[in-house]
This record gives sequence, structure tokens and C-alpha cells, in this order.
Amino acid sequence: MIWNKVIECASREDMSTIQSERLAKTVERVYHNIPSYRAKMQEKGLVPADIKSIDDISKLPFTEKSDLRDNYPFGMFTVPMSEIVRVHASSGTTGKPTVVGYTRNDLNMWAEVVTRTLCMAGVHQNDIVQVAYGYGLFTGGLGMHYGTENLGATVIPISGGNTQKQLQLMQDFGTTVIACTPSYALFLAEVMKEKGIDPESLNLKVGIFGAEPWSENMRKEIESKLKIKAIDIYGLSEIVGPGVSCECEEQAGMHINEDHFIPEIIHPETLEPVPHGEIGELVFTTVTKEGIPIIRYRTRDLTRLIYDKCTCGRTLVRMEKCMGRSDDMLIIRGVNVFPSQIESVLLEMSETEPHYLLIVEREGTLDILEVMVEVQEQFFSDEIRVLEALKKKITQNIQNTLGISVNVKLVEPKTIERTAGKSKRVIDNRKI
Repeated sequence: MIWNKVIECASREDMSTIQSERLAKTVERVYHNIPSYRAKMQEKGLVPADIKSIDDISKLPFTEKSDLRDNYPFGMFTVPMSEIVRVHASSGTTGKPTVVGYTRNDLNMWAEVVTRTLCMAGVHQNDIVQVAYGYGLFTGGLGMHYGTENLGATVIPISGGNTQKQLQLMQDFGTTVIACTPSYALFLAEVMKEKGIDPESLNLKVGIFGAEPWSENMRKEIESKLKIKAIDIYGLSEIVGPGVSCECEEQAGMHINEDHFIPEIIHPETLEPVPHGEIGELVFTTVTKEGIPIIRYRTRDLTRLIYDKCTCGRTLVRMEKCMGRSDDMLIIRGVNVFPSQIESVLLEMSETEPHYLLIVEREGTLDILEVMVEVQEQFFSDEIRVLEALKKKITQNIQNTLGISVNVKLVEPKTIERTAGKSKRVIDNRKI
């Protein structure tokens, strides 16, 4: 099912016309209402009349997370607080949180794009959607919630955690769709196995997973253990929350709702646009938001765009699953390392669990990467010889993929901390 065929199946020419009109209006709005944007445009010698079409977007200045923090809390809003009906904020790991505000129209738009993504994932009006993303300042829970209601499906607003209750409601309420982080989905599968719950005894058919990077191998693991189709969804609070893009049932890239969020791919160092089809950093411009429009926001996510028409019938541009983040990337002895690369190696091995932790230390001038990985119970042996052989195998497989040596530490199942939210995959103890 396609929710909005006029937009989701629009020609490239029609989409460019929509984007151009909306971009020009958005630039006008931010120039006259946000002093920091006006200053940035004036530094470049730009006025709103210079932005006539989508082709002019590269003339505009970038927005960084630091811009939102520098204007904390409401300095990036383009409407008075009397028109803001909801505020969300990202948790952030350092400094002040990034704050976003929504007008009534913004919330309606948000519900619309999430509803589109649900339809992409194969969700219908008669489905029962268990939203196990966190509710509160985090956008995940409420974003999925209102999109589900807008579709007309039934929503179970359970939020994150409380795993026993999650499983009870799946059984008792007949949940057909689960929405949570992929790592939490694997944890649910782990607990189900412990409790002797056969996934095929449940009504689950689809999982909508996001909020953290995950690999194709993790998808296979989830689909195998939960007996569902695992769909990747993408969003970030600065742009709107969930609903920016999502895979359709073809699982061949995430369709971007580009009539609201214009994507670009730039080189993360030169900041210049890259040729079509090349990997680079994803940048978004919002062109329908009233509360806090964002111009050329650097997401730090690395991906590529696919403009070919999808076999599902949608013409919306697709983004590949993010291979990592430019700011999460580890540089180990001159080699770029993404946690997802190591995850892929581990998930290809039958002896390991999909739970791992990367610990980086610096000894003198040398970077040391330790990979702590859980071994499946049936393979965890008291025989040192058996464990040493497994350790050697994992070390070799990682080295073949990354091109660098790592220290592998094998630990028993359930040693690494579980979380209902984003899993912490990296501890970098270097003083860089």
C-alpha cells in the first residue's frame, strides 16, 4: 500500500518543482526570523532572492549541531512560543541538549510522513503496533505513536524496557508490528528463547528498527530469531524525528520523504557535493517545518543516494543503510574503522552472540583496539584450547576485514550490558 501516491510516485521534474517552491519560502522564513542564519547568509553575500530553485541549495550555509546548542533553548525557532505546541530535545552526550519545537502544522506533517513509512513497511489499518521506543523528550516513541494513529492502526504505547511486559502484551494483545531499536529486538529474542516462547506462536510479522546503526547481518539475525521482516527506518530529532526515510518491503534502500526533507550528499572534509551514487555525508534541508526549519543540516551519517525508481512503484529517492557516522568513526593506526564492520564479521560467525563492545586504548603512541564479544553458551568451553582456537578465528576474520590487528576478548553470554535504547558499542579511552 502507498499512502500518498501523488507525492510518493511523483516524477523527478514534479518533485523538483515542489522542492524549489518550498525551499525558497523556507529560506525567506529563516533569513527574516533567525539572526544566526541571517548572519551566515550575509557572510556569504546571500539574500533570499538568490535562492530560486533546488539547484541553488549548495550556495546556502551549513547547520551543525553546535548551532542548535549555541542558540539554546529557543533561538532557532521562527515562530513565537504561543504557536509551539510541543518541544522535544535530544539527550546528547556532551553540552546542552538540542531543542526542537513543533507547531500544530508540524505535528500534522510529522504524522503524515510516519504514516507513509509505516505503509512502506507493509503496515495496514488492521495491524497492532507495539511502540517500544522511548516516550518523552526522545522523538522516537511519540513520532511512531501519532503516525500509527494517523494510519488508523492500533497502537500499544508501551515505551522502552520492561521486557517481561513487552512479551506478555505481544502474546495477549496479538501484536503484529514491533517498533524498537535493533539491539533491543535481539534482546527480546534472547529472552523469548529463555522463556520457551516460540516466535511463530506470536502474530508478529514486521519489525521497524532504527535509532542506532545496524548491519545487514544483524537484519538476518533478527529475521531468523523473531521470524519477521526487519525494516530499517531513519530519522533524527533535528530534522523531525522518525519518518525522514524508511525501507519499503523490497528492503532496497530507505525512501526519503523528500517533499519535506531535501537530501544532499557531500564530502565530509571538502564539504563539496559528491557525484551521484558516491558515498558521502548526508545533509538535510527541511522545507515544510514552521517551528524550527533547518538549512543544510550535517547529519554526520555516511551513505549514498539512489534515484532509480523502486520496484515498489515509489519514485522517492532512496538512501542506503548508513555505513556509519563520520564522527563515530574510529581511526586506528591510520585505518578508518566503523563498529558496523566488526558487527558484520561477528554476525557471520555461528559461535558468537550479536553483542559486542569496542575498547580503544593508547599505549605510548600505539592505538590498541580490543573487541569484547559474547560467545554463545554451547560454544563457551572450560577448555582453554577450544576458546583459544575461537579467539584466533575471530581475530583473523576481523583482521581480514579491517586490515589491522585487534585484541579479542571472549566473554560469557549476557556479560555485556543490555539496553532498551541505543546500545553503547565503543569506549574510547585515548586522550586525543
